[in-house]
Parts: sequence; structure tokens; C-alpha cells
Amino acid sequence: MSSQPSTTSSSSTSAANSSAVQHSAPSPLQTGEGSTTIADGVVQKIAGLAAREVSGVYALGGGAARTLGALRERIPGSSQASGQGVSVEVGERQAAIDLDIVTEYGVSIADLSRAVRRNVITSVEGMTGLDVTEVNISVNDIHLPTDDVEEQPAPARVQ
Repeated sequence: MSSQPSTTSSSSTSAANSSAVQHSAPSPLQTGEGSTTIADGVVQKIAGLAAREVSGVYALGGGAARTLGALRERIPGSSQASGQGVSVEVGERQAAIDLDIVTEYGVSIADLSRAVRRNVITSVEGMTGLDVTEVNISVNDIHLPTDDVEEQPAPARVQ
């Protein structure tokens, strides 16, 4: 019986030690000279721009967000919301990212998801020093070539 309690106590001791090691691991954002915090909006913009860089991503955001984005583009002096379709959770050392995307017709969604995930993780980790724990991708729509014909403005009635 004495061997079982010692095994249990050594297991709990090693678990406590590994937990302490995880918390004491150095972070590029927390140093002896000070700490750096990164706002959610910063990670959101980086992730949004990185996702848009991947060929096959037509847009980010759901239908309502894209409609508001199109209206915003028509207002002089306004900028496109680079965080549209991106939500993030940022901690001291880690970030989790959710993306809502629209793909181009004919693109493999599985391959596109891998490429977007890889580009977002590389960009966010490289620019912020945060560890990206997950990138969840939700494909909301597929952009068809015929959609462009419908989006062309009607010719002016008066010139």
C-alpha cells in the first residue's frame, strides 16, 4: 500500500512541476524589462489582411457585414474595415481567431482553409509574438462569376 501513495504523490508533484514550467516559459511579450499588451483590434486586422491575401478568398464576413462594408466604401474618406468577418480572443500569450469567409467558385474549400489558416497563423505569430491556438473558419457563401454581372451599376439615365 505504501507504494501506491508515493506513486500518486510523485505524479502530482511532476504535474505541479510541469505546470510551473509552462507558466515560467519566457514570452517575447513579457520580459524582465516590462510587458507588452496587444489589443484585440490589432490581431483582428492582421488576421483579416492575412486571410484576404490568400488566392480564392473573395471576401470576409457574412451577408450583412459585406453589405455594410459596400456602403462604407462609397462614403468619401472612409476606410474598408479590415477586421470585417474576423473575431478574436487575445490573452497575454495566446490568441484564438474565428473567420467568416466567402470563397471563389471552383476553389477547393479544404485546400483554401489550410492555406488561410497557415497564412493567418504565420502572420499573427510573426507580427505579435502571440501563440495562435486555433483558427476556425466558417465558409458562408461562394462567389459565382455570374454575381459580378448583377453587381454592375445601371447605366445613367441622363448624361
